[in-house]
Amino acid sequence: MNTPKDIAASPQAEKHTPMMAQYLQIKGQYPDRLLFYRMGDFYELFYDDAEKAARLLGITLTTRGQSAGRPIPMAGVPYHAAEQYLAKLLRSGESVVIAEQVGDPASTKGPVERQVTRVLTPGTLTDASLLDERHTVWIMAVAPAERAGLCGAAWLELASGDFRATETTLRDLTALLARINPSEVLLAEGFDVQCAAPRRFLPAWQFDFSRASRSLAEQFGSRDLAAFDIADMPSGVAAAGALLEYVRGTQGGSLPHLGQLRAEREATYVNMDAATRRNLEISEALSGAAGPTLLSVLDNSATAMGARLLRHWLHHPLRDHGALSLRTGAIRRLAEEGLDAPLARALQGLADVERICARIALNNARPRDLSGLRDSLKRLPHVVALLPEDEPHLAKLRAALAYPPQMLDLLTRALLPEPATLLREGGVIADGYDAELDELRTLTRDAGSFLLQLEARERARTGIPSLKVEYNKVHGFYIEVTHVHADKIPTDYRRRQTLKSAERYITPELKAFEDKALSAQDRALARERFLFDGLLQEVAPHVPGLLACAAALAELDVLSGQAQRLASLPLCLPEFSAESGLHIQRGRHPVVADRVDNFIANDLTLHAGRSMLLITGPNMGGKSTYMRQAALLALMASCGLPLPAQVVKLGPLDQIFTRIGASDDLAGGRSTFMVEMTEAARILHHATPQSLVLLDEIGRGTSTFDGLALAWAIARHLLTKNRCLTLFATHYFELTQLALEFPQLSNVHLDAVEHGEDLVFLHAVEDGPASQSYGIQVARLAGLPAGVVQAARRRLRDLEESHYHAGPQGDLFAAAPQAPVIHPLIEQLATLNPDALSPRAALDLLYELKKNALETP
Repeated sequence: MNTPKDIAASPQAEKHTPMMAQYLQIKGQYPDRLLFYRMGDFYELFYDDAEKAARLLGITLTTRGQSAGRPIPMAGVPYHAAEQYLAKLLRSGESVVIAEQVGDPASTKGPVERQVTRVLTPGTLTDASLLDERHTVWIMAVAPAERAGLCGAAWLELASGDFRATETTLRDLTALLARINPSEVLLAEGFDVQCAAPRRFLPAWQFDFSRASRSLAEQFGSRDLAAFDIADMPSGVAAAGALLEYVRGTQGGSLPHLGQLRAEREATYVNMDAATRRNLEISEALSGAAGPTLLSVLDNSATAMGARLLRHWLHHPLRDHGALSLRTGAIRRLAEEGLDAPLARALQGLADVERICARIALNNARPRDLSGLRDSLKRLPHVVALLPEDEPHLAKLRAALAYPPQMLDLLTRALLPEPATLLREGGVIADGYDAELDELRTLTRDAGSFLLQLEARERARTGIPSLKVEYNKVHGFYIEVTHVHADKIPTDYRRRQTLKSAERYITPELKAFEDKALSAQDRALARERFLFDGLLQEVAPHVPGLLACAAALAELDVLSGQAQRLASLPLCLPEFSAESGLHIQRGRHPVVADRVDNFIANDLTLHAGRSMLLITGPNMGGKSTYMRQAALLALMASCGLPLPAQVVKLGPLDQIFTRIGASDDLAGGRSTFMVEMTEAARILHHATPQSLVLLDEIGRGTSTFDGLALAWAIARHLLTKNRCLTLFATHYFELTQLALEFPQLSNVHLDAVEHGEDLVFLHAVEDGPASQSYGIQVARLAGLPAGVVQAARRRLRDLEESHYHAGPQGDLFAAAPQAPVIHPLIEQLATLNPDALSPRAALDLLYELKKNALETP
């Protein structure tokens, strides 16, 4: 191993070169993170870091020189292209420390002084170049369960300052992780949870409640946390405190834009577990692709802020019908008055004000951030003018768009219309903003005219018509004369560089100007850095108000985009009821309907008196689509969004569960059937009368009788115990008999018809059970060899003739067929030969049969 600890502990440690000793000293502070060590125009990595980076980035691993008698493995990336390499490492779950040169190489003996300037982790990114503008990056901390089995969880989006905490059971923690989808998770040592994000383990004492309370109160400038409604969540406070300290450490200072901690209550959102989010393909397809998904269909946002908010809404559907009615009222007003399209145009091209505010607060904003903020603020009056004052929700958002006019005036006066991308390049601060900077710039700009004048004078003085006065970054200013005119060189010319066909010279006059001009350039850049830092300090106090403005812009973006969809497509807005139920009239699947021609719309009605639909029908008939359609429309209604239907009316909804599809968990040692039963168990334990449950072909992963028995028992439990709103798709025709026992169960089916060798799916939901499943016909459509299909048909006929089925689809719960019991008298009669009996014998036999008949029960 080539770890810093091993290297520093080696007998040769004192013989390290000064530069390598400096590297090891910095690396020792961050042993589990990759160190980008600035050396000239490259960031270099050494030892184990170099080997890991070479593997992850596909860059060359080399060995150069020695330190303490050992070769030094190293790899490097160019300074100017570092962002793309950093992004790749962070996507791989790595954390990176940046050590920059802060000393002056010209005035330093020994290695140039270096300091850590940035610590980048997957969950604490704010740099625009490292972020996906349409995705939110969360970092989460989870505190071990202490009180009543509740563990604490806190999560933060550093780029916006959104900071939240809650308490949850370990069982429900998985669903919380699926909802937040953090990019990094912090855990106490000795405590672990399974998640897809990179995990980092912190000392357990960092999750101490008292320590966390003090740290949080200090951050918010309050005496205690009483104002944040989180006193009843000690584990949540502990997690929030550990998270705050960790993020402070990565940013090297305070986090001024974190002004509050929000306590999140279970009753706020419609809960969905990880399986449901996956099955409904909300923002990620089952294949892992970004589309087609519900989000990809709905997202017509004009800004990155709006796109992130829409994603958040879809993963955080609300239970509060009042809040949802505010959204639908605003969407309806924008669509009815034709304000949707003008508002979308007004928002188009606005800068990402939310993330710019975070970079201002963290003091790492770039010039284009401030110019983007300035240009966006200039466009706000047009946005405000489009919003009606008499619509309650739009009026509230209108008020949030207010900003201090003096701040816009400051940014307009201070910045050039198109400032440079990087501050170190200069060209950021506007002329006329600072007299000292103007003077230095004038001196630099006058260099061109001075050089032209000097060139003309020197040509006249020397009689050399080809003499040139020029400048480059390596040699500075010089006078170039070809060798042909070497005999005309004046005595005050001093040679600076020899070329193949010319000589370059410097004169006392040109040297004096060079010192003055180059000094002016350096001083101008330094002055710009000073002024820009001051500008950030002046804007920083306005960050809270700007964040509120950014939130309003994001919501207006979502509302206007959805109003455009409502105005241009056959959609409806959801209606809400206090009575439990879901009513859909002519509903369409929001994703599938856009991708197929002639999509068949269907109705659905669920309520307390009709709480379960038992759905039968052929494979490929549309059962799964119909069920997912119902869940997606319920989800969209719980977000207050326009719906692809004529009417959708939703009652109170607390959870959506789905048990759809087949997949195993090989890493967890669970078969497909075990995964299915685990998800079913979660539904049976947690579903309430206000939950929506989707079950697709439950019990198919085991033997026919086992699967049928389980499906029957699960359906009965949902009907009698959970009493939830349920869509239950099955091929077990026997389950349709449950409708005779439970009037709240209704049989519906999707049918198909055979046309010659073809099978036509009707996709329309009809009342009553299906007559058959058409499994063999679907298998033929899938391309099974003809011989296999024919053999299956023959075997099916054999099974039907053998009475395995009592009808088109038999009843496996009916009594098993028994061998016929033959009466003894029948047996006796069967043995007789009437032609061999005499009249007397026949009479005797008749009396005997009568006697036996009287004696036989």
